[in-house]
Amino acid sequence: MTDHPRAILQALFGAAVEAARPAACLPPHLPEPPKGKLVVLAAGKAAGSMAAAAEHHYLDTLSLPRGHVEGLAIARHGYGRPTRHIRMVEAGHPVPDASGVAATEAALAMAASAGPDDLVLVLLSGGGSALWIAPATGVTLDAKQALTRALLASGARIGEINTVRRHLSQIKGGRLAAAAHPARMLTLAISDVAGDDPAAIASGPTVADPTSLADARGVLDKYGIDPGPEIVAALTDPENETPKPGDIRLENAEYRLIATPAMALAAAETRARELGFDTEILGTDLEDDARDLAGDHAGRARAAADQGRRVVLLSGGEATVTLRGRGRGGPNQEFALALAIALHGRPGIWGLGADTDGTDGGGGAADDPAGAIVGPDTLKRAVELGLDADAFLEDNDSTGFFERLGDLLVPGPTYTNVNDFRAVVVDLSAD
Repeated sequence: MTDHPRAILQALFGAAVEAARPAACLPPHLPEPPKGKLVVLAAGKAAGSMAAAAEHHYLDTLSLPRGHVEGLAIARHGYGRPTRHIRMVEAGHPVPDASGVAATEAALAMAASAGPDDLVLVLLSGGGSALWIAPATGVTLDAKQALTRALLASGARIGEINTVRRHLSQIKGGRLAAAAHPARMLTLAISDVAGDDPAAIASGPTVADPTSLADARGVLDKYGIDPGPEIVAALTDPENETPKPGDIRLENAEYRLIATPAMALAAAETRARELGFDTEILGTDLEDDARDLAGDHAGRARAAADQGRRVVLLSGGEATVTLRGRGRGGPNQEFALALAIALHGRPGIWGLGADTDGTDGGGGAADDPAGAIVGPDTLKRAVELGLDADAFLEDNDSTGFFERLGDLLVPGPTYTNVNDFRAVVVDLSAD
């Protein structure tokens, strides 16, 4: 049944995810095989599925000899996919680990080995910033892990986090393209960032970096983060400045987007209209605090209900959370909990917040929840179970709250990533 708001919300989430499946969106953009080798380097939550789609295209559809294809794909733990000739590695995300370091060093070596007749095909998706991890000289993995945790807990926006990451890396901020020069490089990317900025997707390993060491230091100052001495030294070392626009080492690097948050929301919008709803897209690149977004969406939904409208409100982007408590959750679940509190049981309104990669916050496991669904009865059922929604919110324990209610959305890995998906259904005629 897709006529109940809960089923409708799940159908809309499914439509958004399907629009960004690599098996569908990647093949039309894959280039003709080069004269020499095809070196496939993939990183991100969609790396496994992108690598598998590329293998199928070249080895099966085009019957390219296996000896002409080599490569390495790195995805977060639980997101690997079966591949035949491209090596698949799983590593830590959002906090990097030693597996990521080893795989990144191997990817840099493959890029550097490419010759003038070869093509380095880079397949990027969200999550690549944590997975392609090769610390700058003098920076240890432990130091980068500690800094990553501090940035994630500070409420810093993902673009700010990546500004710091780019200047503490041997691969980010255009350095992968520089390593491959003068070989030809093509990057095909699934965007998970506001504005689809290539310098922000996976921290821009194949494009020029418009930010500076000073910008990176400014992010740490803004959020009151006092890093260890090796981080301080690295962020003041001119050798760690990234390639800038016009750098000759980037002259043979081409970049193309194949899926974006806007495309995913457009697919969900089409599905909502097929189901008879009016639609409003509130933004594809919202980056505000999850609680603030929930308050805004709740206000708009209440206004629509007051007007007797039957409408779906959609938004994307990447919400942030400032950790105050010790609970479990993520920005999408926190959005859902704050939305339920803001709606206060208002009849005729349901909402969903979920990450299109299939997991939202949590402990980093592939079976973590992607988000949660709320309805007019959410707070009533919580009270019946003795749950204080406000207390759970203050403890950042949205997972604990929705787990007790049975309202978590747990699809498992989707093997793609076009960031947060939020939908609010207003339908006064629904049960």
